[in-house]
Formats: sequence, C-alpha cells, structure tokens
Amino acid sequence: MGVEIERKFLVDHDKWEKVSKPEGTHYRQGYIVADSGRTVRIRVSERKAFLNLKSKSGSSHMSRSEYEYEIPLDEGLEILEKFTTNGTEKIRYNIHFAGKLWEVDVFSGDNAGLIVAEIELESEDEQFERPEWVTIEVTDDGRYTNAALSKHPFKDW
Repeated sequence: MGVEIERKFLVDHDKWEKVSKPEGTHYRQGYIVADSGRTVRIRVSERKAFLNLKSKSGSSHMSRSEYEYEIPLDEGLEILEKFTTNGTEKIRYNIHFAGKLWEVDVFSGDNAGLIVAEIELESEDEQFERPEWVTIEVTDDGRYTNAALSKHPFKDW
C-alpha cells in the first residue's frame, strides 16, 4: 500500500508571478468517486493518463493511502469523457526549493484565481523550509482538495 503524506498551502499571486518556473503541465481530471474519505479519479495531460485512488488514513488530513497507475492516453480520455461527472483543470508547476519538490497548481475554469502549493513529506512531523511565495496552510481545510473543488468550485465561494 502506498501512503501519501502531503501538506497544502495557498500561494501569494504577486510573489508567484516573479518566480522563475519551468514549463507547466496542463491537466484535466475527473472523478468517478469523490465522497468523504475516498476518491477515484482520472488525470490526463497531453501525453499521459493516470488512474488514481486515494482514501483517508486515520484521523490526519496529511496522510492518505494512495495508488496511482499510468494507463493508455486514449483510454484515459475515454474514461474522462464517459465515466466522470465532476472535474478540475489546472497547470501544474514542479518547483524545487531547499531540497524538496513543491507542486504548484494554478487552477482554471470554475476554479480560476486559485493557486495551491503542495509538498510531499516522508513523515508528518518532517521539517521543511517554505518558499516566500507560500502563505497560509490549508491542509486541514477540505475545500481545497481537488475532489471538493470539482463539486464546489472556487468561483462559488
């Protein structure tokens, strides 16, 4: 079983604009299951598709069981179109800072205006340095999960 330990933060838009960043990857993702504590989703980029399953692991909002499998792109697109009802769209940037990888999602569509940074950790109490563009932690705020954003988008807050 895979375990994901992740913390989420909001991003300061003005500081983010000044960050030197690599080319981002455009993702569309849709949910087959998205209820409290578990999700099954399809994520598709221009070149790849993934089936991803997550479930809550204990009482922590940081740790979840996670399984992810690359699937053929044409099948991912078909599943996205035929089996999902809610989804999100974003550009993801991978930023290395102080020895850690930060995944920064710049949302579009109904979630335009929202930028979220995630960092995966080895343990829940692992110490790390925050970039200056990282602001408020939202790990414990369920509204910021991609599954929640697919049902209750940022534009409606």
